[in-house]
Amino acid sequence: MAITIEKGSAVSFDQIKPLPSRRTVLAIGAAGLLAASLRPRGANSRGGTDLTTSTYGEGALPLGVRSRMIHGVNGLDMHILEAGHESPDRPLALLLHGFPDLAYGWRHLIPILADAGYHVVAPDQRGFGRTTGWVNDYDAPLAPFSFLNMVRDAIGLVSALGYRRTAMLVGHDLGSPVAAYCALARPDMFPSVVMMSAPFPGAPAFPFDTAGQGAPAVQPNTEHGKLAAALAALDPPREYYQQYLSTRRANDDMWHPPQGLHAFLRAFFYVKSADWPGNRPHPLKGRTAEELAQMPTYYVMDLGKTMSETVAPFEPSAAEILACKWLTERELGVYTQEYNRTGFQGALQAYRVLSDPDLNAELRLFSGKTIDVPSFFIGGKSDWGTYSAPGALDLMRTKAATRMSGVELIDGAGHWIQQEQPDRLGALLLAFAKEAVGADHAGDYRQGDRQPG
Repeated sequence: MAITIEKGSAVSFDQIKPLPSRRTVLAIGAAGLLAASLRPRGANSRGGTDLTTSTYGEGALPLGVRSRMIHGVNGLDMHILEAGHESPDRPLALLLHGFPDLAYGWRHLIPILADAGYHVVAPDQRGFGRTTGWVNDYDAPLAPFSFLNMVRDAIGLVSALGYRRTAMLVGHDLGSPVAAYCALARPDMFPSVVMMSAPFPGAPAFPFDTAGQGAPAVQPNTEHGKLAAALAALDPPREYYQQYLSTRRANDDMWHPPQGLHAFLRAFFYVKSADWPGNRPHPLKGRTAEELAQMPTYYVMDLGKTMSETVAPFEPSAAEILACKWLTERELGVYTQEYNRTGFQGALQAYRVLSDPDLNAELRLFSGKTIDVPSFFIGGKSDWGTYSAPGALDLMRTKAATRMSGVELIDGAGHWIQQEQPDRLGALLLAFAKEAVGADHAGDYRQGDRQPG
């Protein structure tokens, strides 16, 4: 598929209302933050949630988007944002966020897809936001945060909503591999998939045709330790961000940073966006310390620095904050209040799973299996995420997915594509869905995807 969205093009959607004035937004956001600072809420041992006082204040969500809880989803009480729910028998679009995002990160895209005829659902994934039923503790078992259990979360949510299958499945960042494994494990329920920002290189494979060669010379998972040592040996010493995020200290570093949580999140969102001029990503030749060190420090950190220290020098100016239309101070205030309440540990557990050989071993169930449903990859032209795992993009295109429609990098977008360029993203998703499903099969999704009542 060759879909081109020119910079400056837009899709008109009547239900999207104009934003309030910047001065009003800043005043309201500041008031909300002050109130939050006077009423601190820590997380409890089950994921943290005093939800009796709403942090989604009036006007925080676009018109037609609602917030609600779905109970009993694979052991979770799952919080979702949704639109298009008023009309029965709409096809289901499921949107899975990444780190440190929330269902709220899809707020600009949800009305676009709902206007196009979808029932759009974006959950707070396990470990995030208002979804509860997970244990908020570094020492808690990691198995519930494995990719396959998060696939079960998605299956449970689709079923709880009364659907047999999705018409659109989109995963961003950490949500991308979750979506990929959804399509790999249950193509009947997830008959197409869109991966964003994080290419899927395929499931880990068993060594092939080695019976006559004796024991493998290299034991599994030693690669991570060798790479960490090579990065630490650089001048100056460096550390891959996933290694840092897996440490015990990472949660408190980010939850209680010296500059304050709101300022930390502002800098983190800014430096990974197209707004920061230092983002000029390009493919890397291999997974070596020297190649990885070409990435900005928010990906390959200075060894010994916290993430809050890493992004602090890039905090945008007051003028740059005022000019940021995709993440106003009021909208950022939602993230600040949610993470102030829960901390980051639940969100960080997936990074620890990535480095746990026992938990990754279950993914070898799919050794040699490919994604055989229509698939599509979308990145931002200013997003290093596309190249942060060298070789993954090519593996996805040539081996991991057999029916890949294409790869599109959106101009004017960094890592937060659905927030920075929702109109262009929406147009790409709708075009892919039309190609993947076919207009003559749309009725099948409207009438055949729900469970009988």
